[in-house]
Amino acid sequence: MSSALDRLKNLTAKISSYELARKENMGKLETLYETLGISEKVPYFQDLFSFKAINLSGISLSSEALGEVQQGKYVQIIAITYDKDARVRNKNSSLGYFGRSEKLDPAKRDEIVSFVLRWRFEKSFRTLEHYHVMLQRF
Repeated sequence: MSSALDRLKNLTAKISSYELARKENMGKLETLYETLGISEKVPYFQDLFSFKAINLSGISLSSEALGEVQQGKYVQIIAITYDKDARVRNKNSSLGYFGRSEKLDPAKRDEIVSFVLRWRFEKSFRTLEHYHVMLQRF
């Protein structure tokens, strides 16, 4: 019985830590949304999560080369929308343009990478919640 109780305590601690991390992430994400000027393109913060995906050009997001600039490229945060009824279903929109990658200030680069990763972190929670609600119907 102690083993089951220990597993329950560990699971509760893990869920609690995820919720704390998520709350902290949202605060930092909203700050970056303002700092990077994304609020000029997307006036309402919650509307960020209507995008299907957010990508980054000019800076690597791979775990092996996270944050490394790609020489000769331009840095942009790109939002992807999906419209199943449109002739061209995927549409890319620039949320922020930051110039040539090799001229980008390292602190700004870190903010940009942090924004994209933090958005993806929150989006993954929202996707998880969506599927959890769908499964409850069965």
